[in-house]
This record gives sequence, structure tokens and C-alpha cells, in this order.
Amino acid sequence: MSSFLSDHGALLAVVCALLAVAYGVVTTRSLLALSPGNETMQRLSAAVQEGAQAYLKRQYTVIGAVGVVLFIALIPIQNIEVAIGFAVGGFASAAAGFIGMNVSVRANARVAEAARGGIGPALNVAFRGGAVTGMLVVGLALLGVAGYYGILTWIFDVDTKKAVDALIGLGFGGSLISVFARLGGGIFTKGADVGADIVGKIEAGIPEDDPRNPAVIADNVGDNVGDCAGMAADLFETYAVTAVAVMLLGVLTFPLQTAVVLFPLVLGAVSIVASIIGTFFVKGDNVERALYQGVIVAGVISAVLFIPITYWMMDSLRGLRAPDWTDIYFCALIGLGVTGALFVITDYYTSTRFKPVKSTAAASETGHATNIIQGLAMGLQATAAPAIVIVLAIWGASELAGTYGIGVAVMSQLSLCGLIVALDAFGPITDNAGGIAEMANMPESVRNVTDPLDAVGNTTKAVTKGYAIGSAALAALVLFAAFKIELQAELGKPVQFLLDDPHVLMGLLIGGMMVCLFAALSMAAVGRAGQAVVEEVRRQFREHPGIMDGTEQPEYGQCVDIVTKAAQREMIIPSLIPIVITLIVGILSDTMLGGLLIGVIVVGLFFAVLMTSGGGAWDNAKKLIEDGAHGGKGSEAHAASVTGDTVGDPFKDTAGPAINPMIKVANIVALLIIPLIA
Repeated sequence: MSSFLSDHGALLAVVCALLAVAYGVVTTRSLLALSPGNETMQRLSAAVQEGAQAYLKRQYTVIGAVGVVLFIALIPIQNIEVAIGFAVGGFASAAAGFIGMNVSVRANARVAEAARGGIGPALNVAFRGGAVTGMLVVGLALLGVAGYYGILTWIFDVDTKKAVDALIGLGFGGSLISVFARLGGGIFTKGADVGADIVGKIEAGIPEDDPRNPAVIADNVGDNVGDCAGMAADLFETYAVTAVAVMLLGVLTFPLQTAVVLFPLVLGAVSIVASIIGTFFVKGDNVERALYQGVIVAGVISAVLFIPITYWMMDSLRGLRAPDWTDIYFCALIGLGVTGALFVITDYYTSTRFKPVKSTAAASETGHATNIIQGLAMGLQATAAPAIVIVLAIWGASELAGTYGIGVAVMSQLSLCGLIVALDAFGPITDNAGGIAEMANMPESVRNVTDPLDAVGNTTKAVTKGYAIGSAALAALVLFAAFKIELQAELGKPVQFLLDDPHVLMGLLIGGMMVCLFAALSMAAVGRAGQAVVEEVRRQFREHPGIMDGTEQPEYGQCVDIVTKAAQREMIIPSLIPIVITLIVGILSDTMLGGLLIGVIVVGLFFAVLMTSGGGAWDNAKKLIEDGAHGGKGSEAHAASVTGDTVGDPFKDTAGPAINPMIKVANIVALLIIPLIA
């Protein structure tokens, strides 16, 4: 078995990846066979589908134009294999997001219809809809990495080092899609959401998802292109990039040891089997427990399967100054432990059950400013625990197995990516289901089912963002280590990034500046898009007074068009920041580039956690008040909480999550331009 895995680990990975894709296909067919509800529900669902598909097609057209330029540029900078890998990574990432999003926008009406039968049936449909996206993400990511590696080594007889180098291009392709999808989708969804809330809830005093609000369809479309397609692209990229980075570390650290190179692929392969088994444990009427027990089961099965896999593949390194196989296994356990810790921490800071959200809701009683102050304070406070967890994980894994051990820990953490994305996609599906139930005037009993599903969906979206941020920071560390080793090999001398070197300090400052500038441009883009939606909704209310009494239909398409155009226009410049600035700094000085990468990782981690956790606290503080706390809907506290949520929305759904791929894009670009700077 040891020899088989060392020689055919990539083949096993391809088989398990195809198993994940097959799970997605079968689950999709079973979902689409369910009833989508009455004619009104189908019409509303179709409107969301049409808007989401139109947006993604336009977004991918813009990305494709940028991609063609980068594809051509990669050929002289690197080689044709890297350029082809770039195309493979971009295509697979786009396919995962597009197919998953198309399933989620069809699952929404089916969840609303299933809610007539209670929480259990609705939970089953919503989770399976999210699981399609999740399994496609890991399946296509692993298929892309293992398949392209196999083609290069088996068919074209490329040596292992060259094949792994070509995979860096694949990671870059996924990263490009990710930063655009995260940012563009975030601008779309939050521009619509901000406009809908300001005019609908605060000015007109109508409920969320009220069909009289002209921005309501755009808001529902945004949930899918932002949280479903955006998160899919984000974690696809993190998964693929981490696998490639660990393979690169393996080939650089232990030359001629194929088992070390293929080990991360095999970890991912067996975890797919564990994740598929875990999906069958998501059942019951306690929504949060049902979702998390699926993740726990998958984690336990993975931990068990890692034992023989690690022994068979890594025990062969004995005597080669390599870590013992047990040390590498403990690194994998550390990765699973980080996943659990980040889940618990993010849940604490964003769930309505705990003090951070409750204190933010209570602060709303004294006005808008105190709500903002408390929410911002909770976001800042929320950075401490994840940082400590990541520090301990880095220390433990590096003590056990050096930098390669850190890479194994990150790959282990990402091995459950399929279920994590499923939890995230669960959020927009249940949100849309509630919106359809409201707009189609379904019975109150249906909203009594969709509302608690939506509440849990908000928490799972926040938790998965915390997971994505933690994995991004660790993945970037592995990429940075690979960059340093590759740069040393290219220069033929040791490289150090010392703080007393002015070039390194300059790079640190530029890296930190990049994160701040990226976040600022992202927030400003949402503000401009939201302002345009506010003006449009006000115009429709003003010029068509019959909208409010139900005698006139809102022009939903106008708001969809506004945020679509805004997202395409506004996402370009921020998305180019990690590419262009990294390239310029790298050409100026390799030591300055090293400092830049460190600055991006450190500042990016804290900004991302601050924004996502703070935004989550503001969001759920509003929901806590809407459930009756502190005066409930229509109270002064509610108005203040809506303001906080409006500020928090672009924090948690646009700028914060988009920092993840931005960090990794900078590191991958640094790897790719080594031939230019060495």
C-alpha cells in the first residue's frame, strides 16, 4: 500500500475528486425533482435565477479579459505549462461557483415549499443544496490539481519539480477568480442590501423581503452571487493554493521523495470520502446541532483515516532527516483542531446566544452612535482569540515537522472544505427561501420554519468566513516559505528578511498599506452602489405611489441593473492592487517584496477578522432586536441596529472576505515573478 500511494497518490485523488463531483450531480438531480411550489413562487425564484446568471456571465466576461492578458504574460515570464495551469485553475474555479450558484437559486423555492412540512424537510433540502456547491468546490479543486499534475508527469513525462511549478499557475488562476468573485459579488450584494434596508426598513417602515421594495430581488440575487459563488471561489482557491504550496514545500525540502509531494493530495482525497459520509448525519429538528454534527462526524472519520495514510506514505522517509510519521500525523490533527477552534470563536462573537451580540443590541437603546461603537469594539476584540489559535498552531506544527508540518496542518484544516462551503451556501438558500415565502404570501407557519433556518444560516455564514480567514493566513504563510526557498535557489545564496533592513521595513509598510487601501476602495464601492440603489428606490416610491398599496408593481430589474453595473465597474482597481503593486515592488527589490508579503499577511489577518466578526455582531444584534428584544421592530433601538447592520454589511460580506484571496494573490504573484527579480 505504501508503494501504491507513493506512486499513484494522484490517481487516488482524481478518483475521490470525481466521487465528489458525482455526489454533486446526483444530489442536484434529486433536488430538482422536488416541487418548486406554486406559480408565484416559481416566478420569484426565476427572477432571482435570471439576475444571478446575468450578473455572473458579465462578471466572468470581465475576468476573462483580464485573464487573457495574464495568460499571455505568463508564457515569457514562466512557460506554457504554467500558463495552461493558470487557465485550468480559472476555469475550474469559475465552474464550481457558477454551477453551485445555479443549484442554490433553484433550491430556494424548493426549501420554501418543503417548509410546509416542518423544519426537518426544509433543513434537508437547504443543506443538500449547499452541499452541491461544497462538494463541487473540493471535487473540482482536487481534480484540477491532481489531474493536471498527473497529465504532466504521466503523459508528458515532466519531472516532479517542473510539474509542481506549473501548478503554481493553476493556483493563480483560482486566485484571480476568487478576488474578483469575492469583491464583485460583495459589492453587488451589499449595495442592494444597504439600499433596500435604508429606504425599506428605515424610511418606509416595511419589513425585510417585502415585495413592495424595488430592491428586494436584487438583494436576493446578491445573497447568491456574494455568499454562494463568492465563498465557493474563495475556498476553491484556498484549497487549491494550499495543496500546491505544500507540494512545492515537499519537493523543495525532500528532493526525489514523491510521497511527500503527493501526501497533501491523498489527505484531501480521503477527507472527501469522510465529508460525503458526514452529509448523511445532517438531520433532525435542531438546525444548528444537525449542521455541526455533520462536520464533527466528518472530522472524526478524517482523523481516523489519516492514521494509516500518514503511516503508509511518510514512514518511508525514516533515516532521511525527515520528521517521524507520528509527528506529521499530529500536525494533521492540529489542522482539524484549528477548524474546531475557529468555529467556536467565531460563533461566540456572532451568535445571538452570547455576550458580544447581546451587548451590541443593548447599546442600540442609547442610539446609533453607541451601536456603532460597541459593534466596532467587538470586531476589534474578536481578533485576539483567532490570532492566538493561529500562533499556537504554527508553533506546534513547526516544532513537530518544521514548515512542511505547518503545510500539512493547513491542508488538514482545508480537508473539510466541502462541508464548510455547504454550511455557507446554506445561508443564502434559506435567506432566499424566507424571502420567497414573504413575497408569495405563504402561511405564517412557513415563515416560522424559514426564519429559524435563516437565523442559523446567518451564523454559519459568519463562522465559515472565520474559517476561511484562518486558513488563508496559514496558507499564505506556507506560500511565503515556498517563495523564500525558491528565491534562495534562484539567487544561489541565503535570503533573510531582517527588520533592520530598510528595504524590508519599506516592504512591510507597503504591504500593510495595500490591505488598508484595498478595504477602503471596497467599502467606498459599496457606499456608492448603495447610494444609487437608495435613489432608485426613492424614485420609484415617489413616482409610483401605487407600489405601497399594491396597485403598481415595482421595477425590480432597475435595481438589479444598477448594482450589476456598479460591481463590474468598481471591482477592477481593488482587484489589481495585489497584482500590480506586488509586481512593481518585486522588480525594485526582492527584500522589499519579502517585507511586503509579511505585511500583507499580518495586517490582512487582523483586518479580515475585525470586519467579518464585527459585521456579524452588528447583523445579529439587529436580528435579536427584530425578535423582540429591546423594544423589537419599529423601536428606536431597532432603527439604531439597522444603521449598525448597514455599516456591518460591507464589512462582513465585501471588504473582509475579499482580503482572504487578496493576501494569497500577492504571495502567488511573488512566486511567479521570481524569474524577473532574481
